[in-house]
Amino acid sequence: MLALLYDMHGNLPALEAVLAEAESAGAESFVLGGDYALFGAWPRETVERLRELQARWIRGNGERWTATPDEAPEEVLGAIERCRELLGAELVGELAGLPATLTDGSVLYCHGSPVSDVESFAAEPGDEDARLMAGVTATRLVFGHTHLAFRREAAGVELVNPGSVGMPFDGDHRAAWALVGDDGRVELRRSAYDHMASAAAVRERLGEAGELPARRIELASFAAD
Repeated sequence: MLALLYDMHGNLPALEAVLAEAESAGAESFVLGGDYALFGAWPRETVERLRELQARWIRGNGERWTATPDEAPEEVLGAIERCRELLGAELVGELAGLPATLTDGSVLYCHGSPVSDVESFAAEPGDEDARLMAGVTATRLVFGHTHLAFRREAAGVELVNPGSVGMPFDGDHRAAWALVGDDGRVELRRSAYDHMASAAAVRERLGEAGELPARRIELASFAAD
């Protein structure tokens, strides 16, 4: 079985909860979809834990922003600076050098969409689908970035967003991920963990820059108020 893990965001307790359930479910390999470290209390520790897995990696906007902060929104620059300190220059560079996409047979993996790591699909069909899928020949497209778990079809392609391990935005505090069975079917999964402790740790380790991500973890929402 294959586990799909996206948007960990340096939340090691959430990741550990997911890995425990994935192992119990029989997962033997992993696809890691980006945004591994930024905004979390345990950026380096999360990456080191992921390195223990039999996994294939792609880059998210978090890795790109951490390496090139001038490309990131101003409101997250403080968190990026702290993440760079905790990761160290060598690891920042390694993560930024990961590929943007991964193809496995008829499945295409990306972070946001095939055209951008910050533009992604909505849970409901929309006018943007055709543009975001331009040139896609895969029968399944797996992506993340929005921290919203869902499955649907668009133009004959199965769209799968496993959701966010470290910072869900759908009102459910449990870590989100997906399991691909031996028959190829995708099952969206959730794993409980102490999200309030993770939020407190973000405030402690990131200081003022951690307030926004901490509130998002507490509320399980992009809107932090």
